[in-house]
Amino acid sequence: MSDSPKKIEKTDADWQAELTPEQYKVLRCHGTERAGTSPLNNEKRAGMFKCAGCGAELFASDTKFDSGTGWPSFYAPAGDTVETTEDRSLFMARTEVHCKHCGGHLGHVFDDGPNPTGLRYCINGLSLAFDPKEKK
Repeated sequence: MSDSPKKIEKTDADWQAELTPEQYKVLRCHGTERAGTSPLNNEKRAGMFKCAGCGAELFASDTKFDSGTGWPSFYAPAGDTVETTEDRSLFMARTEVHCKHCGGHLGHVFDDGPNPTGLRYCINGLSLAFDPKEKK
């Protein structure tokens, strides 16, 4: 079995039909939600944060931390699930994070996070869906 699922390709109309207008703005148009507005920022249960566009597993709950920024933050992705590109908008250089499977814009990664990686994946809650781990 391959570690890397096939890339998901959809038309713009398909994405608009499947996502809420707010999700579409973030995932497909590189938008950013207002800080402090995502209920996922306060999510503390065990589970997996998945791409709201395609369902790919992106971040495990045990890598989530409170960065104080107002967005869900993680110190590492779940395996090889995200890609990065340089973002030079807003007159600065940042590293933009995308879902490797559907190309959806997730947020940005910065080098001011906690150990063990020192990274802070600052992710829009609108780009995520949370799948809680079932208790046995």
